[in-house]
Amino acid sequence: MKQYILLPVLLIAGAFMINTSAQSTAKGTVYEDLNGNQKKEREEKGIAGVSISNGKEVVLTNTQGRYELPVDKDNIIFVIKPSGYNLPLNENNLPQFFHYHKPQGSPELKYDGVAPTGKLPKSIDFGLIPSAPVNNFTMLTFGDPQPYTKQQVDYFYRGIVKEVEGIQNVAFGLSLGDLVGDHLELFNPYIDAIKEVGIPWFNVMGNHDMNFDVKADSLSDETYEKHFGPANYSFNHGKVHFIILDNILYPDPRDGRGYWGGFRKDQLEFVKNDLKYVPKDHLVVLAFHIPLSEGMFGDSFNDEDREKLFNLLEEYPHTLSLSAHTHTQNQDFFDKKQGWQQEQPHHEYNVGTTSGDWYSGKLNEEGVPVSTMRDGTPRGYAYITFNGADYKIKYKVADQPVDYQMEIFAPKVVAHNERTSVRIVTNFFMGSENDSLFVRIDKGEWRKMRYINTYDPSYLHLLHEWDYADELMPGRRPSNPSESTHLWMAPIKTNLDPGMHTIEVKAHDQFGQIHTGTKTYRIATR
Repeated sequence: MKQYILLPVLLIAGAFMINTSAQSTAKGTVYEDLNGNQKKEREEKGIAGVSISNGKEVVLTNTQGRYELPVDKDNIIFVIKPSGYNLPLNENNLPQFFHYHKPQGSPELKYDGVAPTGKLPKSIDFGLIPSAPVNNFTMLTFGDPQPYTKQQVDYFYRGIVKEVEGIQNVAFGLSLGDLVGDHLELFNPYIDAIKEVGIPWFNVMGNHDMNFDVKADSLSDETYEKHFGPANYSFNHGKVHFIILDNILYPDPRDGRGYWGGFRKDQLEFVKNDLKYVPKDHLVVLAFHIPLSEGMFGDSFNDEDREKLFNLLEEYPHTLSLSAHTHTQNQDFFDKKQGWQQEQPHHEYNVGTTSGDWYSGKLNEEGVPVSTMRDGTPRGYAYITFNGADYKIKYKVADQPVDYQMEIFAPKVVAHNERTSVRIVTNFFMGSENDSLFVRIDKGEWRKMRYINTYDPSYLHLLHEWDYADELMPGRRPSNPSESTHLWMAPIKTNLDPGMHTIEVKAHDQFGQIHTGTKTYRIATR
């Protein structure tokens, strides 16, 4: 069975926390699985100070590696991965860190959930394999694969997965929800595709991954649980503690229609209990599907729930949130006006999607939709590199070199010495208002570009090709544009000599990285 290296975390010995009002108690041992067979042998000793949870309570193993944990009739018991150990993977590279306890199974639904598990076993054991701890590592992050058909699963595989298949020096991957598009029978084709990356792969539940034929939010993840395990869990790697949460409330508690971003009380209790055993100098990374900000969707998230989450993080100076959902790319920062309690704002990276603009647009040479997002961000994925509690992010555009980080819009030709209203507009895909962009022409003096909020003109050009075409084009028309949060503008020079000229743009991002791009234009005489 495959394994992957687990995360360093401070092992803290503690007494069991047992809720005597629970219907029953799960017991077991977390142990060193020296031969990797996932069966506890007599010579394999227990591991002390490892966190175990039922999705709400969190307890630590004692000096013998034993734990006791209250459970009811609908629990998934899981180990919170500590430092210095590997975790087994199944044949699909999905980490196996949980045990279903659903004596009656999931309720009858359109898409099957977990089968009845019967009585609790006498011992629910978790085997971890000793390994060297790590401090510096890189993870791979996917937003919204979201296929609605098997053909779109194939687009996802050929357009994204194939590009990173067999990737080296990446610790694990994470998909940030909307693994599929409502058709939950596509979970298995998605799994078949994602396993080909060849690294351990974690998943987040999205609003298109839910069971819609339920009356309680706690039951909306039954089919997801069958395929991926708990929708709320945590793990550690290096000095980073990851907390994965299902932040879709369904049905919407306001009117019973649709969904709303937020958290149930038991989910916030899990976060509270989990953080008790996380050192304050570690980076806490929260991953969920719907962004905490309102963004383009108006009242898309429960402000009270966001503030409750922020209150739980008040004593953690190193934090990051990851989300997807919008099919755009954004950097959001939360300060005290939004309920964040610390002086340094909380950063949320709203990741661009692997499906782009829902597999729309022209087909490329591989027959995969170009699918540029409506803010001008090309479809792609992100690498997040961690160094202790610090991190850096770099976006990778699918089918493009790694240094393609911006699109520069400029006219092909302008009139010599004539005033023009056209401007140089740069879409720096990973940018935010906190970044600085500079432009120069023909190795001249660098000038600072002005940050703007508007539609990306390059994206408008793509859209106009569809609207002005005389014949039907293969593929599907892209979505209407949305304002981009990562555009900069500068005037274009017309007073240079007639002929070709080169525009250079450099971007200084929030992580101290410098990115560059070039574009040419021609000055002509009338």
